[in-house]
Amino acid sequence: MFRRRGAVPSEQGSPRPEPVLRVSSVLGPEVVFRGRLSGRGGVRIEGAFEGEIALDGLLVIGESGRVTCEEVRARRVMVAGLLKGNILAEKVEIRRTGRVWGDVRTVAFATEEGAFLRGKVQMEEQLSLSFQAETASQGEVPAAEEGEEAP
Repeated sequence: MFRRRGAVPSEQGSPRPEPVLRVSSVLGPEVVFRGRLSGRGGVRIEGAFEGEIALDGLLVIGESGRVTCEEVRARRVMVAGLLKGNILAEKVEIRRTGRVWGDVRTVAFATEEGAFLRGKVQMEEQLSLSFQAETASQGEVPAAEEGEEAP
């Protein structure tokens, strides 16, 4: 409307829309899980989890969720419950009910009033996250080890 005639709109001023990250799997409040959680997509944890997490997507630790990991790797992490371990993610949010004991390395960080963090926050201009080793392509079945029967 107020642009000069013949002027080309600038893409520099308009930020790229953030991809929509959705929860596709839920670990319920009565579930206790120990092991490795990896893949693509969003996961919400309302129960107890102990092990490794590497998600090419969103990780939500709900208010009743309790997670213990050496390091959590995900595109985006939202904590409303308890997390003991370091976080490596492009975006990290700690909600008012969230409690984190560990260091955070991220590009974008937000907390609500009342949130708790015992650790340091290291802000990066950009972060390179790799999930190739943890994610198998859809329909791919792991090969059997020598002397084992294929699944």
